[in-house]
Amino acid sequence: MGMNGQSAEAKKIGKMNEAAWVIGIFACSLGVCLCTKADFGLSMIAAPPYILHYALRGIFPWFTQGRAEYVWQAVLLLGMCLAVRRFRWRYLLSFAAAFIAGKSIDLWFLLLGGNGVYESMPVRILAFAAGELITSVAIAFVFRTTWPVQIYELLVREIADRYSLDVNRVKMVNDIALFVLSAALSFLLTGGFHGFGVGTVLITAVNAPLIALCGKVLDRWFAFDSRFPKLSGWLG
Repeated sequence: MGMNGQSAEAKKIGKMNEAAWVIGIFACSLGVCLCTKADFGLSMIAAPPYILHYALRGIFPWFTQGRAEYVWQAVLLLGMCLAVRRFRWRYLLSFAAAFIAGKSIDLWFLLLGGNGVYESMPVRILAFAAGELITSVAIAFVFRTTWPVQIYELLVREIADRYSLDVNRVKMVNDIALFVLSAALSFLLTGGFHGFGVGTVLITAVNAPLIALCGKVLDRWFAFDSRFPKLSGWLG
């Protein structure tokens, strides 16, 4: 039994901490891009910045979805600092992660081409399913890295830590609040439900179990120790 366990450990791809962060950031951005093109609605996390982008793009053509992403996360960071009544310099590292994620969203939109390719229903369904799967794998990778997470995850962790609350309960409340906010923003700013729809409901229902399943698969194949321990310790 012990030998089998050691053999399984030896077969894992090790020192994946830093690679997990890179994969998580860029794959999650790809998933958001695909779900946006599918146009069934985005997750409650990705919907608010998309709605802001959609509502303001006619006035500010430079306000891309990627820019809206890190601007929105900056607002969340400010709100989080007010809520926990403190500021730590490492919070800026999480904003840097959000900035990179926003830039990669715009890069994926450039690489994936125009929306004309995504007009047929089969292609839209395929893009949505692929986007949700890729996003779930990406988040599972991010959960296993010690490098700075984006503001969404940081907010949940910091509020739970500051007020000694259960992190899962804080996340649940945060997800519900973002779900309601996405619906309200969509209706008020776009006059409809752009960025919020049946896809939002589906993602909300399957996201947590799918991320957990992806995490179990990743744990079978990878070991998430650090290739650069000193750097990871400074960033973590």
